Amino acid sequence: MKHIYVEGTDRKAPVLLLLHGTGGTERDLLPLADRLSPASSVLSVRGNVLENGMPRFFRRLAEGVFDLEDLAFRTRELKEFLDSAAEQYGFDRHHVMAVGYSNGANIAGSLLFHYKDVLKGAILHHPMVPIRGLELPDLAGVPVFIGAGTNDPICSPQETEELEALLKGAGASVTTHWERFGHQLTSSEVAAAGAWLHQTLSANG
Repeated sequence: MKHIYVEGTDRKAPVLLLLHGTGGTERDLLPLADRLSPASSVLSVRGNVLENGMPRFFRRLAEGVFDLEDLAFRTRELKEFLDSAAEQYGFDRHHVMAVGYSNGANIAGSLLFHYKDVLKGAILHHPMVPIRGLELPDLAGVPVFIGAGTNDPICSPQETEELEALLKGAGASVTTHWERFGHQLTSSEVAAAGAWLHQTLSANG
């Protein structure tokens, strides 16, 4: 998968896996990493699917309607890429925290839904429920931040609450931050995610 890897200055800090939104690239969320955890190593990935020339992480059949077969395939593809990247770059595979926006948040959520111990935690900006009717793996001790919009036209508050309930039901520790800026990723939402991450890392020593 097309990607950028940047070695961090603190090997104890989590490795940030950056996952862009529809039409983004592996460069989009690099400024976010600096704000969230500047000492972290960063692995920023470009989605392997094109929709009208715009990179995505998996196909969809319509707005908000995911191609579930492709989602499962692309989720496995991303997991296998993470495994090989850890070997290639020498980072701790069990120390990876996803940071995703929109489509990138959905594939990060899908990793959590499909695989146990795949991520140390996740920051999901404006995610949807990736798949329904799936028995989730044990997510006990996995911290998840959800950034959501009370007036998000793509991801309704009910969808956010459903995702929160599913993750909590599998044992994850979920914090949801609400704003009123639609589907936008705002600096205040990023600041809230950064404060949450700092608090989470401090609590976990």
